[in-house]
Amino acid sequence: MKHKQKLIVLGVGLVSAFPILAALFFYYLSPPEARMNHGDLLQPAPLPAQPLPLLSGGEFSFGQMKGKWLLLQVDAGNCEARCREKLYAMRQIRLAQGKDMVRLERVWLVSDESRPSPDLLAEYEGTLVVRAAGSEALAALPAPADRAAHLYVVDPQGNLMMRFPERPDPTRMIKDLQRLLRPSRIGAG
Repeated sequence: MKHKQKLIVLGVGLVSAFPILAALFFYYLSPPEARMNHGDLLQPAPLPAQPLPLLSGGEFSFGQMKGKWLLLQVDAGNCEARCREKLYAMRQIRLAQGKDMVRLERVWLVSDESRPSPDLLAEYEGTLVVRAAGSEALAALPAPADRAAHLYVVDPQGNLMMRFPERPDPTRMIKDLQRLLRPSRIGAG
């Protein structure tokens, strides 16, 4: 009888310890950093409300985009290879959001006075091209060295909240945006 009671106590102890041992096992085999965001979360900060001219005519302000998520890039108007890679990535990442793609807008802040080629503008139709040379909006974008090296995410409230690294992994960017869009119903139809 005593032997049976000892086995029961030992069994209860093992069952109680199993979740702790399993958590330690998985923690060390698959560290949490491997499952974190690809982009760097920034302290949310509103972008300047100063209206900026759209290349197509009219004005653009971050305030008018409230209710939409924004993918934002900064580049010169001559748009070298890195700029084209980011434009392509923004378009594909937006398309990969499926039915949520209507909640995501693409914005290119042109950081100089040069004008993008008509062929490039046609290829990335739907991207809002904004003249931002010398604007407060450019100054508000944090970057370790070069603002043009990154893609940024602006939330539906108009706050800059994420920065992707230079040469980001598009698959991981898609996952980051899905994690943002899915729980947020702002901008959903």
